[in-house]
Amino acid sequence: MSHGTIFWTMTGVMAVFIAPERVVAQDGQVEILIGEAGMRGEGDGVLVDLRVLNDGAAPAIVALPERVQARLRHQESEDSVWLARSGDTPAEISVPPGGFARARYRMSRPVEPGEAGALISIPAWGPRQVAIASRPAEPSLASAPSLPAPSPSTGRAHGIAPPSDRAAGNAFLANLSVYEPIYAVYGPGTNSEARIQISFKYRLFGTRRDKGLPGSWRDGLHFAFTQRMFWDLGARSSPFRNVDYQPELFYLTPSAVLANGIALGTQGGIRHESNGRDGDTSRSINSIYVAPMAAIPLAGGYRLTVAPRLSLYVGDRSDNPDIRRYRGNTALFMEVGEDDGLRLSASTRLNLESGKGAVSADVSYPLSRILGGGPDFYLFGQSFVGYGENLLDYDRHMTRLRIGLALVR
Repeated sequence: MSHGTIFWTMTGVMAVFIAPERVVAQDGQVEILIGEAGMRGEGDGVLVDLRVLNDGAAPAIVALPERVQARLRHQESEDSVWLARSGDTPAEISVPPGGFARARYRMSRPVEPGEAGALISIPAWGPRQVAIASRPAEPSLASAPSLPAPSPSTGRAHGIAPPSDRAAGNAFLANLSVYEPIYAVYGPGTNSEARIQISFKYRLFGTRRDKGLPGSWRDGLHFAFTQRMFWDLGARSSPFRNVDYQPELFYLTPSAVLANGIALGTQGGIRHESNGRDGDTSRSINSIYVAPMAAIPLAGGYRLTVAPRLSLYVGDRSDNPDIRRYRGNTALFMEVGEDDGLRLSASTRLNLESGKGAVSADVSYPLSRILGGGPDFYLFGQSFVGYGENLLDYDRHMTRLRIGLALVR
């Protein structure tokens, strides 16, 4: 989300904001589709034409990043390439309610011989692929004819998927997206040196936009799953000291953009947390929560995200009857950073009666910007101070500092 474009997810104990190039085609009222990709002339590069769709009831101001990463697949090989926003595409575009606008990007490297016919996709904006076609020079974007929309069932406007591609006709992949950060970090000197997290969310009913229909309230219903693993690498046989499982059902409201560019949204749901063990080490908790969220554009391409959260515990708490004393019912998430640069986030939770709680902070930076190119990871640092980094230790105070890599931040 940037300059008034809003799409949301939830992370850790709080809501987290994820950059627009990762989620613009997932949860908000705006969706970006690849319409066509082609080479205008020998050595002239590849132009990728996009449609920005708005099925909301209000105009949307969409900020387009200066660069976005794409995948180029040719025969059995696959490369990562960068697309740069074309000079005839502004950094922000206005999309009318129920309408669309066009945008154009250009491949930042020269076209290699034989790349005509290769499949190009922008994973951050969905799984759809189109084939690069040779075509004559075209008029400006403003006077360009309408672009054909890719097929919703296959996500391709041209070309045939290779046998290894399971995306064709598979609705699961179209509805699957990232949720919380995905990372592996390490910090020596504790009984849980390494921490690994995987997470995803799935839109239960898909979206009517893929069929060209108006949006429905069902578009906001999601299932999510997050798993956190705490690995004692220093112990004999290097066991996983604790594994927390976190399935949940939640509803994500359509986003709203104010005239001053501030983006608003809300997520609410029910969450189960368990470490899957029995006896004295068994831990589980159920909660219902609501989390209003706001993203505030700042100068220099930065943005501030603020998300308070209220949780209520429900059901059996016999495994950890006093967990509210250490967790409380309130939390706050804050994040500041760039879409493709440095990002710092912090989450807190606090019980005002007992004075107990926790503070965690993450800092991340694209590894490709340090190395001058891929791999597509983030350098990721993480700290934690307080009670309950995991369910097993919900009533223990600890301090952790780790560093590693993230696939999603």
